[in-house]
Amino acid sequence: MKLDVNLCNNLKSIRTRLGMSQQELANIAGVTRQSIGGVELGQYAPSVAMSLRLAKALGCQVEDLFWFEEDLPEVEAILAGSVPKQQRSRVSLARVGDQWIAYPLVGNDAFRIEMIPADGETLAVIYPDAKESVRVEELPSISKLSLASEVASNAEGEAQSQKGTNKVLVRILDDINKLHNTVVIAGCTPVLSLLARATERWHPQLRIHYRFAHSKAALRSLCKGEVHIAGMHLYDPKTGEHNIPFAREALTGKSAVLITLGVWEEGLLVPSGNPRGIKTVSDLVEFGATIVTHEVGSGSRMLLERKLQEEGVPLHKVKGSDHIVHSHQDVALSVVSGIADAGISTASIATAFGLGFIPLHRARYDLVIIKEYLEEEPVKQFLSILGHQLVRSQLEILGGYDTSNIGEVVANI
Repeated sequence: MKLDVNLCNNLKSIRTRLGMSQQELANIAGVTRQSIGGVELGQYAPSVAMSLRLAKALGCQVEDLFWFEEDLPEVEAILAGSVPKQQRSRVSLARVGDQWIAYPLVGNDAFRIEMIPADGETLAVIYPDAKESVRVEELPSISKLSLASEVASNAEGEAQSQKGTNKVLVRILDDINKLHNTVVIAGCTPVLSLLARATERWHPQLRIHYRFAHSKAALRSLCKGEVHIAGMHLYDPKTGEHNIPFAREALTGKSAVLITLGVWEEGLLVPSGNPRGIKTVSDLVEFGATIVTHEVGSGSRMLLERKLQEEGVPLHKVKGSDHIVHSHQDVALSVVSGIADAGISTASIATAFGLGFIPLHRARYDLVIIKEYLEEEPVKQFLSILGHQLVRSQLEILGGYDTSNIGEVVANI
C-alpha cells in the first residue's frame, strides 16, 4: 500500500522489547519478513488485515503500533525561558490562568534524579506582527558560540532578547487532561518536592510541576503568570516582617494571599564536629574559612549579607564569597566534599547530610498565590493536604521545622 507520510509506527520498538526477530514476528503474523522490514522503515503502510495480525501477534492494540502524526494536538504557549531557536525543544506544560505555559527542559531543568519525560515539543515561534508562525526548522541557523551564549544568558537578558517572541507552538506528547490538572510551584526548599509527592499520593490525578527558583525569582515568575504558587523566605530587617513587604512590592496591582508552610532554622552548615570551631559569620574571616554562597536575590544570600553587615565584615573579605551555588543540596555537597568549610542553608539539610549546624535565624517560609488561582481545582487539591497530619509528620521528622501554623493565611495583599 502507498506510504502515507503522516503515518508513524512503533513496530520495531515493541518487537525488540519482546525479544522477537523480524522473521519470528513474520511467522506468527503470517506475513513476509520483507513486509515487516518495510513497515518498520516507513516504506509503506500496512493493510487493515496486516495491522490486525501484527497487533494480535504482539499482544497490543493497533493504536499502540500505528498513529497519524497530526493526531497529536498542538497548542500555543508562552515560553518560560529560552530554547535554541534552530531546533525543536522538549518542554513541560501547564495551564496557568487562561494560558498555556511551556517550561523548557534544558540543562538541570531537564532532570530530577532521572530525566523528566517531556509533555510536548516546540514546533514554531509565533511572532506577534507576523501573519503566521515560523516553524523551528525554517529559522536561520546560528553558530555554536552564539547558541551557547544564548542558553547561558541570564533571565533579564532572555526577557530582552526574546521580547515579543516568547510564544511558541507546542505539539502535545501526553494526555492533555493530565496537563490541565497540573499545579506549578516555584521555590527553593526541597520540602516542596516532598509535598508534591504527598499531594499526588492523595490526589492521584493531580500533577505537581516544581520549578526550582530562589525567592525573588519565584516571585518574578508569579508576577509574569508562569506559576500558580511562589515559595519564599525573605526577611525585611526594617519592618521585622517575613515575605509580606517583598510580595506587596512585587505584586503591585495584583491580589494575592500568603499561606505559611512553616518556620525553619537557617544558619551555617559546617563539617561534622565543626573542626574549625566556627561560631559566628565573623569567624569565617578570622579562621580563613572558605564558603559557598547563593545567588543574589535568594533568602540565604540576604541572610549572609545581613549577618556580615551586623558584624562589620564586608562580604568580599570572606574567602570563596564569589563561588555561587544554586540549591541547598549544592551547599551541603560542597561542605561534604571539602570544597567549602561552610555555607548558608537549613537545619533540616544539615541533618540530612550529617553536617554540623550553627543557627543564625528562624525564617518563615510562605507560599504566595494569586487569588484568582485559588478557585482552580489543582490549586485547591494541593492546599487541601497542608493540614494533614501525615504531612506535618513528614516535615517534623526532617528536623529544624516548626509546622504549628502550617496552612495558616498570614496576609492578604
